[in-house]
Amino acid sequence: MRVFITARVPEEALARITPEHEVEIHDEDRPIDRARMLQSVGNKEGLLCTITDRIDREVLERAPYLKVIANNGVGIDHIDIQAASVRKIPVTNTPGVLTDETADLTFALILATARRIVEGDAKTREGEFKYWAPMHFLGWKVTGKTLGIVGLGRIGQAVAKRARGFDMKVVYHSRTRLDPSQEKDLGVSFLPLDELLREADFVSLHVPLSPSTRHMIGNRELGIMKPSACLINTARGAVVDEKALVLALREGSIRSAGLDVYENEPDLSPGLTNLKNVVLLPHVGSATIETRTKMALMAAENLLAGLRGERPPNIVNREM
Repeated sequence: MRVFITARVPEEALARITPEHEVEIHDEDRPIDRARMLQSVGNKEGLLCTITDRIDREVLERAPYLKVIANNGVGIDHIDIQAASVRKIPVTNTPGVLTDETADLTFALILATARRIVEGDAKTREGEFKYWAPMHFLGWKVTGKTLGIVGLGRIGQAVAKRARGFDMKVVYHSRTRLDPSQEKDLGVSFLPLDELLREADFVSLHVPLSPSTRHMIGNRELGIMKPSACLINTARGAVVDEKALVLALREGSIRSAGLDVYENEPDLSPGLTNLKNVVLLPHVGSATIETRTKMALMAAENLLAGLRGERPPNIVNREM
């Protein structure tokens, strides 16, 4: 069958698909432009896409033969799941493979913001490290502080486990509360969201993007947080009202932030790059060689199963 792959993928994944199917690939790291997407899907039975592709009703209407959409990533808010389900097209993702990497990056951002790592690196490169002084370039302690985790799924739980190594008090808020034995094993305590925001020194977001979580952290929530608190977002950019965050950081409503995702990615809200109290990363939560290879292989297996008419192992629209 005919397959379109919207971005460069590891050779291991490509080697799983090409022996069985005819493949057209947008073999670049730069996101595919809309015109190429609409043109290329027209005669394809399989689509392997990424989180930067907008797979909406227009794309589906241009692809009358499409049998499966395999997303090379976990997030699926860029795909019109309802429209695909009406067409009885299975949509798949790659869950579970980036848990440790995203949890590691979360702690990298916690440490980078608290100890001003990025600022210190820049000052040293600029030749401004000329002496040691007792009050020079002070940061904030991480060990023993309170970490508030919003969303205690796989990644949130992995972050909680890492917090043990820093003797942190961990509180969490989640749509579904864990049972007492699970809370005890993880060393976490449940709090309503507002109480978590008031208490936590570091607030780390780990929720999917949905209508109920869009802008769940806005002016009101940022105003509840401690002035000494830090916000970490490795989930989805639109979970945070980015304009409100810029204002809060500029006015000192909160101390700092560490971001790997953005509301209108890759565009940033005006003023964000001018702030010294925010660490900005280019969406690298899953960016290790091992994980990106696993993701692509999982997407390939989902694709192949869908093309065979089988139920893909990681189907999202299960009701279909």
